[in-house]
Amino acid sequence: MLSRLWLLFAQATTIGLALLFIVATLKPHWLRGAPWLAPTPQVMIQQAATPESARGVAMKSYAEAARRAMPAVVSVYTTKEIRRSPALEDPLFDRFFGDRSGRPERVAGLGSGVIAAAEGYVLTNHHVVQAADEIAVALADGRKVAATLVGADPETDLAVLRIDARDLPVITLGSSDALTVGDVVLAIGNPFDVGQTVTMGIVSALGRNNLGINRYENFIQTDAAINQGNSGGALVDTAGNLVGISTAIYSRSGGSIGIGFAIPTTIVTEVMKELIAKGRVTRGYFGIEPVDITPELVSALKLRREQGVVVRGVQRSAPAGSAGMEPGDVLLSINDVPVRDTPGMLNQIAQLAPGSVARVRVERNGREIDLAVTVGERPIPPERR
Repeated sequence: MLSRLWLLFAQATTIGLALLFIVATLKPHWLRGAPWLAPTPQVMIQQAATPESARGVAMKSYAEAARRAMPAVVSVYTTKEIRRSPALEDPLFDRFFGDRSGRPERVAGLGSGVIAAAEGYVLTNHHVVQAADEIAVALADGRKVAATLVGADPETDLAVLRIDARDLPVITLGSSDALTVGDVVLAIGNPFDVGQTVTMGIVSALGRNNLGINRYENFIQTDAAINQGNSGGALVDTAGNLVGISTAIYSRSGGSIGIGFAIPTTIVTEVMKELIAKGRVTRGYFGIEPVDITPELVSALKLRREQGVVVRGVQRSAPAGSAGMEPGDVLLSINDVPVRDTPGMLNQIAQLAPGSVARVRVERNGREIDLAVTVGERPIPPERR
């Protein structure tokens, strides 16, 4: 009798557990509220975000930065007249289309610019407007107005235009000194004349020089797509503030491969002020030919240092020559500021006021000598057409 009751209990328990498993699997909501099924506090965990919600947290829109900056970025259209050399004419071409030798031809150019002041001053690149006979600026709101050249600085590849228009949107100038490698930046311009375009990238490097693009170089390198037509356009930070003027790309094909360069606002603002005030930039001048110190020069000249600048040549009638500087001297400091390399030295000299006297320390034959150089004014480089 007892064994039969135990058998019935075991069968009933087995059937009950089977039913509970089926209900829990197929109809779990029937069991909600059952206190004996509530999870204990020890097993309560916070569920991780789904891939969709995690993507929403990770991604960030830069629409507000673009909205702030885009109205102040313009397209710059230029035309200039050129004459072909008769020596380059094709007689076969002339046979069918007539003698065109010596006839002027009009060539169109395209670039971008940035409205930097409500008075109508527009920043762009010198190479965009170089030798242009006519310049027109197309605003983001559809207006197209004639522009005049206020001044240009070929040695930094910057130029300032002026337009006569009302209610102009003005870019907010940011500080390029605040940038660090890895910061997100936006490039805004009119590549290939397809219309205003915004591309995104990061700051790839800072202080790029010795690229042979300009005389004075201190570029921001970015992988934001910059193409033909972007020159003179804006490079802005994630708040929409201007941090650079797009100026060049490294490319074998002519298209963007992720290596673009922009002139930082630390240079842009100073050059812009001088161009607006005087139409040109005044720089200090020594009249020397410098070369960076290399291990070979250290060995050949028996130098005591591996950092600095060696004077390879001196113009005798120039300020440095008049002060007694000689070829082979090693520049150590200018006005007590150490000289580290050629680009840095050129910037140091450029910032000196013409007519002022600079204290220059050089090393000559193992001895340090102090020279007083009366700073000259750097000659304006010839315009290339």
